[in-house]
Amino acid sequence: MDYEGFDHPDRKSDGGTRSVKVMIAGGFGTGKTTMVASVSDIEPLTTEETLTQASAGVDNLIGVTDKTQTTVSLDFGKIDINDELVLYLFGTPGQERFWFLWNGLFKGALGAVVLVDTRRLASSFRAIEEMEQQNVPFVIALNVFPDSKEHPIEEIRDALDIPPHIPVVACDARDRTSSRDVLVALIHHLKERSAAALEPR
Repeated sequence: MDYEGFDHPDRKSDGGTRSVKVMIAGGFGTGKTTMVASVSDIEPLTTEETLTQASAGVDNLIGVTDKTQTTVSLDFGKIDINDELVLYLFGTPGQERFWFLWNGLFKGALGAVVLVDTRRLASSFRAIEEMEQQNVPFVIALNVFPDSKEHPIEEIRDALDIPPHIPVVACDARDRTSSRDVLVALIHHLKERSAAALEPR
């Protein structure tokens, strides 16, 4: 798939609307496909395949034993934040065997959401490291699952070793409003970073 159409943060479509590429990343089973589907204004493109016996011993199903499908390439959706800003959402595959796709997916991304399952913090370590290595600004979204235990956000921040300037917010990836609020938090974060970069030193 050609990602070049989304590689410039100032690319504008008809009517002067700015379109921005945003990544939805995270570990296996953290809710990336769910978030893209819940918030997208269009029917999302998904590349989910059924988990089979062939993946046994390859995909780590600890904590997600009821998961029956997995993203093998990407998820794609679109949301109009307002009349001037459109976000194109690209969900990454979570399993290690598909990480080779990440470099192409991240090309031209202005920012990212890293989804975290608080029951399995380690599953998102790799995604956080990828953001830092690719120098992609990001926010952490703690996806609240029905059987998740409540933890103070700052406790999770410390456990993930997230610097104070990076937003950490709770969300329900199944809920459109909650998912949209995460994207708005990312936009605010990007604006703050941009403003800070313009300040005289």
